Amino acid sequence: MSGLHHVTAIAGDPIRNFGFYTRDLGLRFVKKTVNFDDPGTYHFYYGDETGRPGTILTFFPWAGVPAGRRGVGETHQTAFRVPQRSLGYWTQRFTEKGIAYEALEKRFGESVLPFTDPDGMALALVGVPGAENEPGWSNGDVPAEHAIRGFHGVTLLLDSAAKTAAVLTDVFGFKETGREGSVIRFKAPGDAEGSVVDIYEAKGFLRGHQGGGSVHHIAFRAADDAEQGAMAQKLVSNHGLHPTEQRDRNYFRSIYFREPGGVLFEIATDIPGFAVDEPVATLGRDLKLPAFLEAHRKQIEGVLPSLEESVS
Repeated sequence: MSGLHHVTAIAGDPIRNFGFYTRDLGLRFVKKTVNFDDPGTYHFYYGDETGRPGTILTFFPWAGVPAGRRGVGETHQTAFRVPQRSLGYWTQRFTEKGIAYEALEKRFGESVLPFTDPDGMALALVGVPGAENEPGWSNGDVPAEHAIRGFHGVTLLLDSAAKTAAVLTDVFGFKETGREGSVIRFKAPGDAEGSVVDIYEAKGFLRGHQGGGSVHHIAFRAADDAEQGAMAQKLVSNHGLHPTEQRDRNYFRSIYFREPGGVLFEIATDIPGFAVDEPVATLGRDLKLPAFLEAHRKQIEGVLPSLEESVS
């Protein structure tokens, strides 16, 4: 399978972030861990019931982080899939919850409902015909029939599309499927979660500045280490790009590189997955730490804000 593995963004208040994504959007909290490079900070993972690749939105929540500024060289919008007939339900829910949203629009023949999270992150719901036949997970608040079915895809805002397009098609197996105005659509084979990358070519815009509400990086899927290695080789030999050494993130193994338009890309393995250190039934309940941080659990737990009051 190809397509997106996960999207990682920056948030402010962790408790507000947790409430919005679990309660308001009805995503499953599949992992509570820390930023391995900054263990005094949470790393939250939200997704479907089991946290399958293509459904995972993750956050580094830094309380008090200054807001980011949208601009070129970054992910402009992150979109989820919902059944086409559920868009009315979500519009009403956003109104009731006081969530900022914009009017429904059409993109490449699909209905799109843009909205923002409490940190100003640009999100959207895309109505996908047939998505109602896919399993939906319910938190008891959002009914399963209307539940989010993973990612639709992301929109990148870039100064120039050509070199990034070459990486998407050559390394990740995407194909250009259409153009509308300044937007070029690329699709991965199949109609799986996270199969769309749109490039919005905007010459002369200011560069984005990362902060609260910004996407930190987007990750593409590799089945295993061998496939990841083959992708890395292509990046070097065909595109002159040099990914990092592989890093073990416990639930996947990752390499990183900055694509030609300036966005941080990751290639993450599908294996071993989120059930490697806790059963599916209790995903997200306990704070999970990598082995190298386990000795510091007491100190880490002492500085992280408690989510207990928030977890129902």
